Order: sequence, then C-alpha cells, then structure tokens
Amino acid sequence: MPFALYLLGLAVFAQGTSEFMLSGLGPEIAAEMGVSLAAAGALTSAFAVGMVVGAPLMAALSLRWSRRGALLGFLGVFLAVHVVGAVTGSFTVLLVSRAVGALANAGFLAVALATATGMVASDAKGRATSALLGGVTLACIVGVPAGAVIGQLWGWRAAFWAVALLSLPAFAGILHSVPKGAAGGPGVRGELAALRSGRLRLTLLWGALVNGATFCTFTYLAPLATEVAGLGTGGVPVVLALFGVGSFVGVAMGGRIADVRPVPLLVGGGVALCAGWVLFALAAGEPAVALVLVLVQGALSFGVGSTLISQALYAAPGAPALAGGFATAAFNVGAALGPWAGGVAIGAGLGFRSPPVVSAGLVAIALVTAGMGRRVWRERVGSVSTGAQDK
Repeated sequence: MPFALYLLGLAVFAQGTSEFMLSGLGPEIAAEMGVSLAAAGALTSAFAVGMVVGAPLMAALSLRWSRRGALLGFLGVFLAVHVVGAVTGSFTVLLVSRAVGALANAGFLAVALATATGMVASDAKGRATSALLGGVTLACIVGVPAGAVIGQLWGWRAAFWAVALLSLPAFAGILHSVPKGAAGGPGVRGELAALRSGRLRLTLLWGALVNGATFCTFTYLAPLATEVAGLGTGGVPVVLALFGVGSFVGVAMGGRIADVRPVPLLVGGGVALCAGWVLFALAAGEPAVALVLVLVQGALSFGVGSTLISQALYAAPGAPALAGGFATAAFNVGAALGPWAGGVAIGAGLGFRSPPVVSAGLVAIALVTAGMGRRVWRERVGSVSTGAQDK
C-alpha cells in the first residue's frame, strides 16, 4: 500500500477520536459551560447529523477541486474548529464548531476513500479501504481512551488541543505525498450519472443495516457488562477494548478477502454475525462467553461493514467521491438509528439483553434483502470492477 494511504489513515484516526471522545467528556463540558448534561449530549448529536448530511454534500463540493486540495481544505477546517473549540467560552460556538467539524470530517472521508482507491490497482479497493478505516478502529482502541485520560488529567479542552495537534502531521504528510495534480473526478454531472446503480443502492442499504446493528449493541455494552454479565464497572474498559481489538482485526482481515471473495465474506460473515448477536443475547450472563463474543462480534461487524464500503466503491467506479460520500452517510444513518432502536427496546422493558436481539434482527433484514436483490447486486458495473464482483 502507498505510504500516502497511511497518512490518510492518520487523519481518519484523529477524526474518529474526535467523533467518539465526547462520550467521556460530557460531564466536564456541562459543568464548565453551565449547561445540562443533556445539552452537552447535543454536541455528539450535532456531529452525527453533520456526518449524515455533510457526506454527500461535501463530496459533491469537492469535485470542483483537486483531490489534494479538497483533502487539505477539509482537514484544515477540521483542525481549525478544534482550536476554536479548545479556546471558546461559549457553548453555542462550541456546538457550531462540532457541526462544522463533522461537515469537514464527512467531506474528508469521502474524498479520502476516492483517493485511497485511486492509488491502488483497480482490483485492490478492499485493501485500500481497510487500510484507511483502520484509523477508525484504532481511534476506538487508543484514541478515545487516551482522549478521556487527557480530559481527566488536564481538562476537556486539552483533548481538543490533542486532536488538533494530531492533525498537523497528517496535514503536512498529505501536502507532500498526495500528487498536486490528483484529479477530482469527472464532475458532478458525470458522477451523478454513474450513481444510477441498483447495486449501489442495495449496498448502501445493507451498510446502514449492518452498522445500525453494530452500534445498537455497542452503545449499550457498558450496562450489558455490568448488569447482565456481572463484570462490574472495572470490566467496562476491558469489554470496550476487546470490541475495539476485534474491529481492528475484522477490518484488517476483511481487507485481504474483500477484493477476491466478497460474496462468501458478506454472506458467511452476515449469517455468522446474525447468529452471534442471538448467542450474545442468550449467553450474556456468562462473563467468559460474553467476553469472547464481544471480540468475535467486533471482528465480524467491522469485517462485513468495511467490505460493504469497498463494494459501494466497486458498484460506482465512475463516481468514487460521491459513492464514498453516500457510503459515509449510510453508515452514519445506521450509527444513529441503531442506538435509538436499542433504546426503544430497553425502554419497553425488554432489558439490557434486547439490543443484541435488535442487532440480530437488523442483520437478518439485511440478509433477506440481499437474497431478494441478488440479481441486482450481481449486475456488472463495468470492466474495472467485474473481476472483484464475480469471484
């Protein structure tokens, strides 16, 4: 893989850390800003909405620029809003900065997916995607806990400064490693025309469902660990770390298989994922079994999920930026709806075992629609990606 691809992964690592780190900093922000904890939670919601809305819009905007120019512009804005967030005394300004940062993050990820897959052979999109998305999984394993520790030691503003400083080497690396004349693509009209693919729409639907299943249970892993598995509060970091390690392994292994055997990976992985969520719901009361399943489900979730992202790019080879943008949006729709569905189940009195059941249901829906749309998904989308599709 080209070295520039790992620099893009470093930027994605910083952005993933920023997206998830507020889960451990909300009380401190609420206390200092003089707002309720629920209001502080809006900072996370603003970021999620910005990612969903901003991904396709920013991807379309980026087509006016070279890819290097778009990457540097989005990363520069992302860096700047974290500096603003670190120094502001206004909660409103902080809220706006989170929304703008999400727009920049969404645009960067869409262009980065197009750039990464453009750096490699036409049949290596899966490996390029996994190398890039490895930054997200590392953010879950390392970045988010580190952000929480920094916030506890030096205050939540220090965590914002850390994200900004982490973005600097990525900015400098992209400036010197991504070719200056890297093309932005065929233009908005050309990419929109290339998006008329039933296979792409199905892939985006499956991505939203699978990611919804992932975050439905991930959001409630803490009460599952303490209330059901009986691990105590000290076991929560272990559970989260295991899920993060599993996700990293899943992305790495999925990238090796996605380009050559995508259908067996998606079908076999999807069936195993669905069964694993059911087993997790049934066996969550057994601590040892629960810990193993957390690791396995993290690997399966991100292995299947990252493969679906690469398949979205295969489905629209003539629209790499917009396909990446819509894939980013679809996965964030799932990340927003999954926790909501799990919360509804818990609120209905079904207990903390219910989110894995909901997750299994979401994956089952994806598998059923996959069977119904099998002929559409196998449609040939051009000679560039035919080899990867038919294997």
